[in-house]
Amino acid sequence: MVRRIDVTGAGGLRLAAWEFADPLKTGEGEGAASVLLLHGLMGRASHWASTARWLSERHRAVALDQRGHGQSDKPPKGEYTREAYVDDAEAALEQLGLAPAVLIGHAMGALTAWQLAAKRPDLVRGLIICDMRASALGAASQREWEDWFKSWPLPFATLADVRKWFGEDDPWVERPNPARGEFYAEVMAESEDGWRPVFEPEQMLKSRQTWVYDAHWEELTQVRCPALVVRGLDGELGRAEAQEMVRVLPHGQYAEVADAGHLVHYDQPEAWRAAVEPFLDGVLTP
Repeated sequence: MVRRIDVTGAGGLRLAAWEFADPLKTGEGEGAASVLLLHGLMGRASHWASTARWLSERHRAVALDQRGHGQSDKPPKGEYTREAYVDDAEAALEQLGLAPAVLIGHAMGALTAWQLAAKRPDLVRGLIICDMRASALGAASQREWEDWFKSWPLPFATLADVRKWFGEDDPWVERPNPARGEFYAEVMAESEDGWRPVFEPEQMLKSRQTWVYDAHWEELTQVRCPALVVRGLDGELGRAEAQEMVRVLPHGQYAEVADAGHLVHYDQPEAWRAAVEPFLDGVLTP
């Protein structure tokens, strides 16, 4: 079962958090560890469903729809800064009584996670960084994303068209990737003229431009809890940079997942679990 719990984020924004598993009975979950899952840019909490379900067998697992994403608020003139995203995650931990929790973040969500761990070490007992670079990506990268959004053939007539375009026809796809097609199908909603993303591309670009021009190594050095850096062998985070991130982290560890691209936990859910579960057991076992 999954249940929605609303959280008040920075600036009073309404955020949707999703708790996986049946609500605990009085006294049943005392002492249970908590995990907060943070999706990447354009993602949503439901992308963590398979991870959250096996986590919830032993721990309290909550996934957050971050501002501008999923079923959380998407104000046209809202703040989509790094500070706002970090403050939202901090609010979720405090309002839901999760702290100290393990943070698991993918891509942009991983950056939010390690920035929060650096800012509020008292709230974070462990950290998993999934396929997110610490280096600055620069203006060329942002222009590529702007052009990519313009290439989307919106609206899509059917969800099958969504799956085919993102899984096969998208020029960014090197070889057919059904998992990628399914990933994007989850962030589409039916409108009067067809299927469109639940987010506004302009807000995604605004969110991205607040971190893409900067490097984030300094914040990694400030993470005091155990941290695991995970990369897909065909993902965006290269091995050399990932290992340098591990070296910079005071308590860093490394794992990689074969046959996985950027969407590591979505591409290869079983291999992803095998890569991260030993780390979680070490951090969450009393």
